[in-house]
Amino acid sequence: MQLVVARVGRAHGIKGEVTVEVRTDEPELRLGPGAVLLTDPASTGPLTIETGRVHSGRLLLRFAGVRDRNAAEALRNTLLIAEVDPDETPEDPDEYYDHQLMDLDVVTKDGAEVGRITEISHLPSQDLFVVERADGTEVLIPFVEEIVVEIDLEEQRAVIDPPPGLIDDQAEIVSSRDEENGSSESDEDAAGAGV
Repeated sequence: MQLVVARVGRAHGIKGEVTVEVRTDEPELRLGPGAVLLTDPASTGPLTIETGRVHSGRLLLRFAGVRDRNAAEALRNTLLIAEVDPDETPEDPDEYYDHQLMDLDVVTKDGAEVGRITEISHLPSQDLFVVERADGTEVLIPFVEEIVVEIDLEEQRAVIDPPPGLIDDQAEIVSSRDEENGSSESDEDAAGAGV
């Protein structure tokens, strides 16, 4: 099975290093020296990692055969893909690979069906489940332990305890701006009525 583990960013320096946006919880395993990665687009790879280091909080990689800034810049936006055994699981029992979570049924603690996970979105602050409902609409569920209380791979379901307004369509959001608009309209109506 193939998993996207990183995306190449801009070139760093003049000796062929690139920044990478890491998309794996196990960068030391997937992005270490000697790792051979497939690429998307396929024409740029496969790439063999020669060196890796952290600089100012960012992972920098150098690939075999990439020796200057121009060659490094040519790799920008390339996805790095690792070949992974489909039966492999993360070391931490509370971590999951995206492919394990795809197509899980999402239900609330009281058993109400919410939908099915169609995508995992990896944002800087947290991961989100993109859940498709039976009516075709989507809802975003933050993948945090306060909300996702159980992942049961045998039963193929994710159990959630959503806060009010996360999944119910009846949630009303009133901002102070709406209240200001409402009161100013009332004032205008009142002023118009007195004319």
